[in-house]
Parts: sequence; C-alpha cells; structure tokens
Amino acid sequence: MSDNKIKTVMFDLGGVIMTLSPEQAVRRFKELGLEDAERQLDSYCQSGIFGDLECGKISAETFRQELSKMIGREVSHEECRHAWLGYMNELPERNLLFLKQLRNMGYRVLLLSNTNPFMMSWVNTTQLPELMDKFYLSYEMKMMKPNEQVFRHVLMEEKSFPHEILFVDDGPRNVAAASQLGMRTLCPENGEDWTNDVLRLLNEE
Repeated sequence: MSDNKIKTVMFDLGGVIMTLSPEQAVRRFKELGLEDAERQLDSYCQSGIFGDLECGKISAETFRQELSKMIGREVSHEECRHAWLGYMNELPERNLLFLKQLRNMGYRVLLLSNTNPFMMSWVNTTQLPELMDKFYLSYEMKMMKPNEQVFRHVLMEEKSFPHEILFVDDGPRNVAAASQLGMRTLCPENGEDWTNDVLRLLNEE
C-alpha cells in the first residue's frame, strides 16, 4: 500500500460492529426502576451519570452507587451490567469474518467507541480483542466522540495522517468530526451490512 492509500480501518462498536437495541436498554433500565430511562439514555453520546461513566469521570462502582440513589434502592453491579447490555442486539458473524479479512489484506483494524466498563466486560468475552489491533475507548481516553480531540488522539497514537484512516460510524456527528480532520468516512445505518461499502472505498484507492 502506497503512502496515499488507506492503511487503517477504524470502526465504531454499537450500530456498526454490533447492532444496537436502544429500546431494549431503555426497557431494562426501567425494569431496574429508572422511570425516565428514555430521557436519561442516548445511543450516540450519553449525558448525566451515563455520560460521566463513558467519559471516564466516574468508575463503574460510583455509577452503581449513583444509579442506586436515583432509583431509591441498592442496585447490584450485575444488574447494572445486564441493563447496559440491553444495548447489545447482535454481533453478526459476517462482521467478525470481515475484520479478519481486512487484517489478512494488510490493513490495521481499530475500534473507537463511546463505551463503558460494563459493555467492555462483554466485548472482552468475544473474538473482537483477537480481531482488532487496538481499542480506543472513551472512558479510558477521558473524552467522547464527536470531540475533535478524540480523533487527534488516535492520529497521534497511530502516527497516521488523516487520509490514511477510513472511519466507519453510524453517528452522523461523529463521522462529520472525523471528516473535517481529513479522515475518509462511511456512515451506515444501525444493522446495515456495510462490508461491501468498505471494500468499495478501499478498492477506489
């Protein structure tokens, strides 16, 4: 691959690598006793204690304690995890096979996700850690997409030029932020098969 070509493909997690079920997450948090779960949760960029968790401002244990106060009863770590995992709908086999194919083709494969320790406790039981070269996680970086500094951090860590990275994310604001820095981008719908579109963009190089 010459210097003007894409060398790295960077993926969002929810809505891309795995399909999202926001409705299921809302239902599970409601079952815990969080009556205004629809207002509290946002699939793209969480806020309140949910955002504080994903931005690394608070730990999973502090989140559990704060959620317990909001609900009015003691909530366990496992109950929190079960509610968060409501977001996880499906991890399509075709996506796992495609990640493996990209690496076999010589591309570096990254994950860039607004996420939290509860979600990652599940991710780490899948094949994803073996199929991707590096995870860039909001709660570890202490910042969330679409903050421009997230993308600058990745570029610095990867020692890459923006045009060498193809970023795949189902969030239009996230894709716009990456594109403004010069990254190539693709914005599929949640649940869409994006594999052929990624191949098309790589073959256009």
